[in-house]
Amino acid sequence: MFENLKLIIKNSYSPLSNYKVACVLKCKNGQEFIGVNIENPSFKSGLCAEQVAIGSAISEGYKSEDFDSLYVLGSGSKICTPCFLCRELLVEFFDANARVVCYNKNGKSKEFLISDLCPNSFELE
Repeated sequence: MFENLKLIIKNSYSPLSNYKVACVLKCKNGQEFIGVNIENPSFKSGLCAEQVAIGSAISEGYKSEDFDSLYVLGSGSKICTPCFLCRELLVEFFDANARVVCYNKNGKSKEFLISDLCPNSFELE
């Protein structure tokens, strides 16, 4: 998966921070959806790679019960984990036991469960 992420990260639009992020959302049927970060001078209106991948899957008719795992690569030397806004999004669309594998630019990785990344997430219940 790391090699795929390295190819995808080149599509990142990050002229402001120069910090590129790529994401692959893998569904239970093997289908994969990709995303990259897309920046805007108003950082709040930019998109995270995770948001793009999830939005792409939802747009194609996939549902949360179809989602299996998520893979994230950042262009820095530290392992890139989803931001806190994306973590709330992950809680919405993934099972608490779904895997999130995070990489740095050199391929070093760390695996998390959604429940690890989001121990006290906001829920409508």
